Amino acid sequence: MVLKERQEGVLVLTLNRPERLNALTGELLEALFAALEEANRDQGVRALLLTGAGKAFSAGQDLMEFGEAKPDYEAHLRRYNRVVEALSALEKPLVVAVNGAAAGAGMSLALWGDYRLAATEASFTTAFLRIGLVPDSGMSFLLPRLVGLAKAQELLHLSPRLSAEEALALGLVHRVVPGERLVEEALRQAQELAQGPTRAHALTRKLLLETYRLSLTEALALEAILQGEAGRTLDHEEGVRAFREKRPPRFQGR
Repeated sequence: MVLKERQEGVLVLTLNRPERLNALTGELLEALFAALEEANRDQGVRALLLTGAGKAFSAGQDLMEFGEAKPDYEAHLRRYNRVVEALSALEKPLVVAVNGAAAGAGMSLALWGDYRLAATEASFTTAFLRIGLVPDSGMSFLLPRLVGLAKAQELLHLSPRLSAEEALALGLVHRVVPGERLVEEALRQAQELAQGPTRAHALTRKLLLETYRLSLTEALALEAILQGEAGRTLDHEEGVRAFREKRPPRFQGR
């Protein structure tokens, strides 16, 4: 369900249901959650790369999973929410390589990357309202922050299919590259991040997510708290030492 491969401090996670366009099931979500939790505990993992096998990143929830039964979506979303909470709490930077279609909850997962690349042939659609559902998997939280409220309203209510270039223009992804170079470029970016100050990356993610709901006074207070935590890391000591010695820093992720 989720392939795992280690490359120089980077853990590559690949959603692996290509015959179903990597559509999400309870089993796949459990496997992804376990992989994320394991990666967070593993000090040898300094960055993660998430992508999909085959022609799609993820087509979202696999509706065939429910058969003829009426799904209990509230209970089912607990599986999604565990994955989203694990993504938001990652203590290592996350690169996402969108290799094809990213729809519904699949698009939601893609947006959690700290750095997001898309193949030229990738596409994005929110899709939820097309089947009479509301956005989930954190999309209602992230999408307005990435594109603004008005554009989020358009993307959610009309569910247009966005090309990779349109997604780039809106800020949904940071780069668009040819499909044959996608994983190579994403891995290069992940390896660059893996050489960085891992704890500071994690604290920066926390700061960016938290400050949207805070007043300026509260945001300044949180900056001070997290800066104090970052300032106690060995990586900060190394960064200052390297600056003084006029050489590139050699961060260890501690």
